[in-house]
Amino acid sequence: MKLTKRRFLLSFLATVMLLAVVRAAFPSVAEPRKAWASEGDAEIGTNTDSNVGHNGTRMLKRHRLRSVTNFHRAFPDTNAVHLSAALHWGVEPVKDRADAERHKHSLTYIGENPYYHVAPLGASIPYLVPHAALLLQDMGEAFYDSLHAKGIPLQQLVVTSALRTEADVTRLRRHNVNATENSCHLYGTTFDVSYNRYRAVANADGSAGRAVRSDTLKWVLAEVLNDMRLLNRCYVKYEVKQGCFHITVR
Repeated sequence: MKLTKRRFLLSFLATVMLLAVVRAAFPSVAEPRKAWASEGDAEIGTNTDSNVGHNGTRMLKRHRLRSVTNFHRAFPDTNAVHLSAALHWGVEPVKDRADAERHKHSLTYIGENPYYHVAPLGASIPYLVPHAALLLQDMGEAFYDSLHAKGIPLQQLVVTSALRTEADVTRLRRHNVNATENSCHLYGTTFDVSYNRYRAVANADGSAGRAVRSDTLKWVLAEVLNDMRLLNRCYVKYEVKQGCFHITVR
């Protein structure tokens, strides 16, 4: 039978009408299909939620990395705001290392933890008040969770400063113009976390973990800190010259 223009148009209209009837009867067929990938295909910079496919294999749903649009606007808390929280939650300033040893009953040692790494400290010691130590651990754990969800190899946060004694502050002010005499670090409520240094977590077989670009990790860290700040758990200041986030518990 010869296909004429009229027959073609009639067939086309009949097909459209049939599809309209099917869509009206089964609206779910018009919904967009979810994008799934195998667990090994998870991409860096995406969030992932687990699910089980029709064949019983574990699948992952991809999302984008949100982070923050501007570091200065997201973390604007001034030194005065940090100091107010430090005075509320902190201990009395200690004079030197020996004085700090005498006050260890009110401080928590943070030198060893699976969720973060404390860099060699020249102008501070690895102690915080318990409230701040818990915040730091929760941040490290949330950072792990976020990296895992995005398919990024696990990295430890690097703590670059914690409790400072009065002697530490005096020495630091000789060569650091940004160091203040009444530093928040004196009260054990404040710590600095580097945004350009991280420590790769070793694989289960003991081999070295894969390195990740520091700017990618900085975006993830900023996302975690922003969430913590919005939950009223801390104040955060973005320090450009020191290359760190200055964090005080609240």
